[in-house]
Amino acid sequence: MAPSTKERRRAIRFPPFCPVMRKTTNEELHRPTPEAYARMPKMPVTVVLDNVRSLNNVGSFFRTCDAFAVERLVLCGITGTPPSRELHKTALGAEHTVAWCHYDATADAIADLHADGYRVLAVEQADEAVSLETFRLEPDVRYALIFGNEVDGVSQQAVDLCDGAIEIPQAGTKHSLNVAVSGGAVLWQLFALYWTARGTE
Repeated sequence: MAPSTKERRRAIRFPPFCPVMRKTTNEELHRPTPEAYARMPKMPVTVVLDNVRSLNNVGSFFRTCDAFAVERLVLCGITGTPPSRELHKTALGAEHTVAWCHYDATADAIADLHADGYRVLAVEQADEAVSLETFRLEPDVRYALIFGNEVDGVSQQAVDLCDGAIEIPQAGTKHSLNVAVSGGAVLWQLFALYWTARGTE
């Protein structure tokens, strides 16, 4: 006979309760000043936004790029740019700390990134895409990651110009994640890989 709900609950073992858990204050986080951040080493990753329409999503990317020390953010096509009140609502000032530029066409941005020696990868569901959890950074390689439009994803034109693709594994019924959520997932994974590798040098 299957165990009852009460029996199943009794079988669950939780870690010992910690009676004292104090939140860390902002001062105790010891975050760098904008000036110190500008001098810090950055992760060798550039983020490209391919016609991202929502200013809230663009602002979220600025904040995420600041958090994970991305070297710059490339805004393409209809993607909004600072200064913008809507963008600032989610960027919370990160638009002043993250280096950025704008291209009218994503293809031109990719061409310049290739000319500068970057390996350009679309974050997209595509043939031969590498699943995020198996992706590994190669030493001395600079990466450019392209995130696409909220409805259409990375354009096929941009995908055709890329050196490969990264796909985020999912288990639910939806076909994709919000683009800013995708940015957080991918950039955290690369950030963890990058700083782990630096710690072993």
